[in-house]
Amino acid sequence: MTSTSPGRPNPGRPSPGRPSAGLPAALPTELLNELIAQERRLILPRFTHEDAWALGSLLVGLARERDAPVAIDIRRGAQQLFHCALPGSSADNDAWIDRKRRVVERYGESSYLVGTRFRAKGTTFEESSRLDPDVYAAHGGAFPIAVEGAGVIGSVTISGLPQADDHALVVEALEQFRS
Repeated sequence: MTSTSPGRPNPGRPSPGRPSAGLPAALPTELLNELIAQERRLILPRFTHEDAWALGSLLVGLARERDAPVAIDIRRGAQQLFHCALPGSSADNDAWIDRKRRVVERYGESSYLVGTRFRAKGTTFEESSRLDPDVYAAHGGAFPIAVEGAGVIGSVTISGLPQADDHALVVEALEQFRS
C-alpha cells in the first residue's frame, strides 16, 4: 500500500539521476541508519508560525517544480499551521496525512523510520503495532519537527507520491530550510 492512488501516473517522482533520500533498495540496517541520521541532523533552532509558512512555501515550490500531485501539512502540536493541496491530490491524501502524522505524534520519529523498524524485524507495522491501521499509517511522508532543547514539537507531512519519495521530499525541504 502506498500513498498514491492506484493506477495514477506519478509525474512528481524524482528523476532517475536524482536518488531518493529514502533509499528503498538499501538493506534494512543501512536504511535505518540513514533515517536515524536524518532525524539527528534535521533538528531546528526554533520553529515559529513564520517558519511554518516558509517551510510550507518551500515544499510547495519543490512540488510544483516536479509537478508532484501532493498535499502538504505542517503542525505544531495540535495546531495546523500550513496546509496546501496541489493539483492531482485528493481528499485521500488528507486522510493519509492524518494517519502518517499520528505515527509521528505517537512515536516521535518519522513515519518512514517507524515502518522501516517493523520491516527490519521481519514484520509490518499493521501486523505488529497493535494500532488501528485506519487511524495510523507507518508509511513515509511524515517527519517530526524537532527543536533544540525542546524535542519534537510538531510534524511536516506530505502525501501523494510513493512513500520513499514523500519522505525524500520532506527531508530535502528540511535540509534546504535548515541551511
